[in-house]
Amino acid sequence: MDGGAGGPGSGDNAPTTEALFVALGAGVTALSHPLLYVKLLIQVGHEPMPPTLGTNVLGRKVLYLPSFFTYAKYIVQVDGKIGLFRGLSPRLMSNALSTVTRGSMKKVFPPDEIEQVSNKDDMKTSLKKVVKETSYEMMMQCVSRMLAHPLHVISMRCMVQFVGREAKYSGVLSSIGKIFKEEGLLGFFVGLIPHLLGDVVFLWGCNLLAHFINAYLVDDSVSDTPGGLGNDQNPGSQFSQALAIRSYTKFVMGIAVSMLTYPFLLVGDLMAVNNCGLQAGLPPYSPVFKSWIHCWKYLSVQVGVRGGRSQLHWRRGRRPEELAWGGDGRHPLKGLHRSPFRAK
Repeated sequence: MDGGAGGPGSGDNAPTTEALFVALGAGVTALSHPLLYVKLLIQVGHEPMPPTLGTNVLGRKVLYLPSFFTYAKYIVQVDGKIGLFRGLSPRLMSNALSTVTRGSMKKVFPPDEIEQVSNKDDMKTSLKKVVKETSYEMMMQCVSRMLAHPLHVISMRCMVQFVGREAKYSGVLSSIGKIFKEEGLLGFFVGLIPHLLGDVVFLWGCNLLAHFINAYLVDDSVSDTPGGLGNDQNPGSQFSQALAIRSYTKFVMGIAVSMLTYPFLLVGDLMAVNNCGLQAGLPPYSPVFKSWIHCWKYLSVQVGVRGGRSQLHWRRGRRPEELAWGGDGRHPLKGLHRSPFRAK
């Protein structure tokens, strides 16, 4: 039966399916790139627009940093609309390489022996299955991350050139040559370790939490249509509500765990641009970090390793007279709000 399912037909469809995933991934990446671009500039501390005076919900006068959309408009004013897509090419290549790598690994190491958790009877005795499945996902994610990371580094550096108006990293091939000449082979993998740690923590945290919630908190005995179709007419109806809940559990857990793993991604991105000859990675924008642990400790003391997490990331406000704007594109991180709603 398994051999028939994996016969010539499925083999012929595999390249088409993989190409479809690459194309869909490229579309999502391109659409989301301006948001990631603005987020990265905020993470490195580049605030070219001064804060504006506003009032918070308690009626206090506070200073607001520009919203993401206002920041994006500023980039368009400086570089035009095409400027919002600075660094997109290496990012597209990185995502495509990651997708192809995962597909190739599935062919070389097919997950034939991994049993999928299907119902409540299995859920309570399936921790080994979850561990096996997560280990397999972790292997694929780590390998694809390592292979695609050099392109991720190039993409990050292309984007932060906006800060100092540099043109050091202008193309993928020329950037590869520059990094290898100046930093050697290790230059392509700066920031890799925190990214890998973030991926591992995310996978295990998300899968294990979802497993325990589905196994011990979701009740299979509840029907979604009490008094409707009985078990004789529709034996599977009693599981439909539980299955619907389970389908959302992993998604919700992913959001929750991503908040915990965000610091790893932040440190990884900052290390990718640190001390690479660009203004955004040098003083006064950033200290020169000796390692990603040094970067983590520094951010923990300064801003709590949470900069630029989302539009709803609030910083504790101070009265306007307590703050001074430097006028050099850098801002005092403490005491400012970033409003997702204000136009300016």
